[in-house]
Amino acid sequence: MGSPGNETDEPLTPAGRLFVRPEMNQVIHCAMGLKHPIDVESVKSQVRSSVMLSHPRFCSLMVRDTSGRERWRRTHIDLDSHFIVLDRPVSTLNDEELVVNQYLADMSTSPGLSYDKPLWEIHLLLAHKCLIFRVHHALGDGVSLMSMLLACCRREDDVDALPRIGSVGSQRNSEGGNRRGWWQWVKLLRGFLMMGWFTLVFVVEFVLRALWVRDKETAISGGAEVELWPRMLATASFWLEDMKVVKKAVPGATINDVLFGVISSGLSRYLAHRSPNALQEGLQLTGVAMVNLRAQSGLQDLSDLMKDNSGSRWGNKFGMMLLPVYYHKSGSDPLQYLKRAKVMIDQKKHSLEAHFSYEIGHFVMTYLGSKAAGFLNYQIVCNTSFTISNVLGPQEKLVVGVNPITYLRVNSSSLPHALTMHMVSYAGRADMQILVAKNIIPDPEFLAQCFEEALLEMKEAAVATNKI
Repeated sequence: MGSPGNETDEPLTPAGRLFVRPEMNQVIHCAMGLKHPIDVESVKSQVRSSVMLSHPRFCSLMVRDTSGRERWRRTHIDLDSHFIVLDRPVSTLNDEELVVNQYLADMSTSPGLSYDKPLWEIHLLLAHKCLIFRVHHALGDGVSLMSMLLACCRREDDVDALPRIGSVGSQRNSEGGNRRGWWQWVKLLRGFLMMGWFTLVFVVEFVLRALWVRDKETAISGGAEVELWPRMLATASFWLEDMKVVKKAVPGATINDVLFGVISSGLSRYLAHRSPNALQEGLQLTGVAMVNLRAQSGLQDLSDLMKDNSGSRWGNKFGMMLLPVYYHKSGSDPLQYLKRAKVMIDQKKHSLEAHFSYEIGHFVMTYLGSKAAGFLNYQIVCNTSFTISNVLGPQEKLVVGVNPITYLRVNSSSLPHALTMHMVSYAGRADMQILVAKNIIPDPEFLAQCFEEALLEMKEAAVATNKI
């Protein structure tokens, strides 16, 4: 039953309303490994004095008014009710990574967060020196929440200093001032034509995916209600230096290009193992990726996120993009996976697909309601093969209080996909959490190994190429 309205209540954003729909109820889990045993009172003191508790979203209940619309209502914070402290081992397994991953996997299919308090929790696994921050996706997207996390931590080399945010914003080549030669006008016109063409093609594909077009079924396919199935979680670890070596082997390539090359190669390896000679060469496997739409890319300064008039404001400011990878049997040149990924991503960059998905989602939510928007998003997930996200994390080592953070990993609640992958970088390393429906993908550790070996194979080829 809805509660009476309150003049100080704030409505949820359209994206926030989507994430509280039963079929899209998403909670983000951020796991931090700590070097030393956890001092519970020290962590509570750190949270109590942090900027997080002055942020309105972290101090508000999600309520529904008499018309059923979701709203934020400020409330008093009972800090102890947000802490779940487990002083005993949560498993008899000896491998700490397996123990924490299984705990996170179980949480991914749990009922979620209680609406009786603000939508976040901190779990302290004392026996495993692990802190898990659970926060509802309605509070913000990965960029918002990672920026908040950075504002609550300090640098290991200077515990009084906030983590550094890398230089952001687009840089324009000012050479030649405002004067343009005819060839520059031709290049500009060509760019607009490419943007129009790729936007048309990808938007039509996006709409068809929301209606009936579906990936061919493979050993990794999910579907309706698979989000309810038991989960397993594995971690694939990469060194950013290795990815940079691979990147240099293909002119103009980016770390994202390398990531999708690794995904394509790793999935091809895995499917060849699970279904030898059963799949057609070049078979498309479509991924769903979330794209940050803020004016400045990457991590944000928290003060900018808190400004209502900022182009980098707090919340869920992202669009959805379909990113296909293709099944190919192992060939003589591992860098072909990167080259194909680069071509695909370059085409996506020339389109307005992510902006279209954001605007159409806003339109459907506003005029047709959250049920229709939830149905369309659910259909897109059911008709594709996997979810992928990649968030730039801190480049330097951080501490919570005075306790150094040894790793930083992110995953979320389960989706109809049988495979979801979330990668975040931290201090030179990138960890990708691979969440699977265990009745469909029973061996996520082997899948993680396929991704790791794919990058190392690309690195070997890149080193040989760079020497030529």
